[in-house]
Amino acid sequence: MDCLFCNIANKEMEALVVDEDAATVSFLDIFPHAAGHTVVIPKLHRETIADCTEEECTALFRAVRRVSMLLEHALHPDGFTIGINEGKAAGQAIPHLHVHVVPRFEGDGGGSVHSIVNAPSKEPLAELHQKIVQSKQEKTVE
Repeated sequence: MDCLFCNIANKEMEALVVDEDAATVSFLDIFPHAAGHTVVIPKLHRETIADCTEEECTALFRAVRRVSMLLEHALHPDGFTIGINEGKAAGQAIPHLHVHVVPRFEGDGGGSVHSIVNAPSKEPLAELHQKIVQSKQEKTVE
């Protein structure tokens, strides 16, 4: 498999790394949507968050926290948008789990996470809730 992010994690491809530990690497996005836009990845190839162990998720979000604090100190943004595009329908261009940490500045023209999609369920909320709860009972979710 030839994965761009695995190549970066394995140091087979250069990236502007801002943070790294045994489980994760964080680097500046080459197509940034804001100054300091950083991508945080697990070093092991995982396509989705469900593919990660609990320990891997913990390590990933510890790295997201460190990167956010680093960017806060260096760039003094007014806020952050932090998100994951998972699956092609959500815009995941590289099939390796990655978290975008995007510094936000007053007047930057961006919106909230709520501006990404606007297709609410046609099912009543109570029915949707029941479907989710029933699914949880049928399948063990760690």
